[in-house]
Amino acid sequence: MVIRVDKDFNMIRDAVVSGQFYPSSASELKKTIERFGEKSASKKHAYAIIIPHAGYVYSGKVAASTIDKLLPKKRIIILGPNHTGYGENFGLFAKGAWNTPFGDIAIDEDLAARIINKGSLIVEDVLCHKFEHSIEVELPFLYYYFKEFKFIPIVCQVADFATYKEAAAQIVAAIKDIKEEVMIVASSDMTHYEPDPAARKKDRLALEHITNLDAEGLTKTVRKENITMCGIAPVAIALLVTKEIGATKASVSLYQTSADSGGPASSVVGYAGVIIS
Repeated sequence: MVIRVDKDFNMIRDAVVSGQFYPSSASELKKTIERFGEKSASKKHAYAIIIPHAGYVYSGKVAASTIDKLLPKKRIIILGPNHTGYGENFGLFAKGAWNTPFGDIAIDEDLAARIINKGSLIVEDVLCHKFEHSIEVELPFLYYYFKEFKFIPIVCQVADFATYKEAAAQIVAAIKDIKEEVMIVASSDMTHYEPDPAARKKDRLALEHITNLDAEGLTKTVRKENITMCGIAPVAIALLVTKEIGATKASVSLYQTSADSGGPASSVVGYAGVIIS
């Protein structure tokens, strides 16, 4: 059973890809993250970040190098794509906690309820999260660097730009209600299964729009150039949300492909870490 109820009647989502994408024991997981060697002396504020969600052997360094540069946040919204096709198009896990090898991480139930009450697009749903890995794999990194935080997981299906604007508006309205800092995490890999030079070329086109905070341009370019970044919906929504709450710039912390970690250069996946501040 992936989703269960504990003795206190709290809904707990057990990890789906623990032991596959990352180690299942806390000690091995800690060692794995530490081996990426990221230890920034200075930390910066971020409204949002974009980080990948592949197996740590391939994308872990990109995720670690991005989160390590940040001041810790206590409230986080993680937007992830829907790889499984299950559940609602924009589904929010609203109550309980998610289990990781480091322990349970609580859902920000207050903010979750506010988001649900601010519109009709993002709705409460468990099924879309049951087997989806794109949000789960970010939690151990966030726990390692931030320690204590609450979060909201929202799975986002590919849609048109108007739908992304509607989702962003629902999130913004809730954030403005609480008048506290909330960081957005957009979970996305970049180009999939193309030769390394071709993947890098396509990803440069996408990252140019991302660093210009241009969600509409990104959406159009991804479609026109057939850029197979799986998290176009989370990234576009994150860009729209952060511009509304004060973001003015974005920078790439690290870009790699799976070839940088020993995968074949003939067919790679791209990974980008971006800080939006």
